[in-house]
Order: sequence, then structure tokens, then C-alpha cells
Amino acid sequence: MIRIVLPAHLRLLAKVSGEVLLEVEGAATQRSVLDALEARYPMLSGTTRDHVTKVRRPFIRFFVCGEDWSNEAADRALPEAVANGSEPFLLVGAISGG
Repeated sequence: MIRIVLPAHLRLLAKVSGEVLLEVEGAATQRSVLDALEARYPMLSGTTRDHVTKVRRPFIRFFVCGEDWSNEAADRALPEAVANGSEPFLLVGAISGG
């Protein structure tokens, strides 16, 4: 079971509170986790990744075990701690400006 923490605006859109729990078939990767998330919550499709290319949106970041995985390969296996649910997969809304 994969634990996913969504930013407040995506929780509101998906009508969920707290963490989202998902079963992912096959290897746990960014791609498989986001595919499962969008399949279960179709209203989130296109919010974290482009509809066509599936490339991460510029103001969404992915964190795994305290590390920024935003620029990691989408098919790289996630750490076992995330795959077994002891650590969450975090989606964080980034802010720019200065």
C-alpha cells in the first residue's frame, strides 16, 4: 500500500482529507504511483503531469524519504520504505517569486 500526501488544493479537488492510500500493480515508481492516483481520482489528471507527455508540471515537486525526486526518471523504482507504506510519497506545490 502506497501512502500519498497531496497538497491542500489537490486534496480539495479530489475531495479527500489526509493521506491517500493506493495499491500499485507491479513496481512502485513515480509513473505507476501517479498513474494509480489519476485512475482512482480522475479529476487530478493533468494537475501533476501534462495530459499528453506525462511530464511533471513545473510547480509540483515530488519528495521521497526526505529527498527531492522531482527530476528523477519516472520509471526509477521508489525506495522500499515508500513501496511498503512506511514512508509517504509527497506531492508538494512549489512557490516562486522573490
